[in-house]
Amino acid sequence: MECKIYYERFVDVVSNVKSISLLFVRLIIAYNFYEPAMMKWSDMSSTAMWFESMGIPFPTMQAYMAASTEMLGVVLLTLGLFTRVISVPLIIIMFVAIATVHGENGYAMIQAGSEIVDAWVNGVKTPGTLVVLQNGFEMPLYYIIFLLVLVAEGSGKISLDRVIFGKKN
Repeated sequence: MECKIYYERFVDVVSNVKSISLLFVRLIIAYNFYEPAMMKWSDMSSTAMWFESMGIPFPTMQAYMAASTEMLGVVLLTLGLFTRVISVPLIIIMFVAIATVHGENGYAMIQAGSEIVDAWVNGVKTPGTLVVLQNGFEMPLYYIIFLLVLVAEGSGKISLDRVIFGKKN
């Protein structure tokens, strides 16, 4: 019985960090969608050609839709506004990314490295490991999991969802 009391106290304490955790999740996901969105917007014709090379139908329209959704996601997740709603199309984008880009590369994002002999880093002789990107579906899968948490839990207390829609956001 004493164990139950300690557990309940522990849950009371850690439940106070839920909203901060959700804020960090939102900000990290927003930050990580920003660069891909900006890359698409910076050269939309190349993005459309890339989409076409992967067999994505209506590549120009899809490029604009993906870039717009990602950028809208950056803004809305940062503000904590319509978090549950924007998370769904971002999840779809990640599934498409797995199916078209990352899936064929396996799970791992980084391959096992090979040793570097006499590498020079900032003018200093440094032995170490060479990191080789495998570009697997590991990172998009993590995004999907984080976005599912936001769909299930909402944006938390530190959000415009909470200000506008109240406790049940």
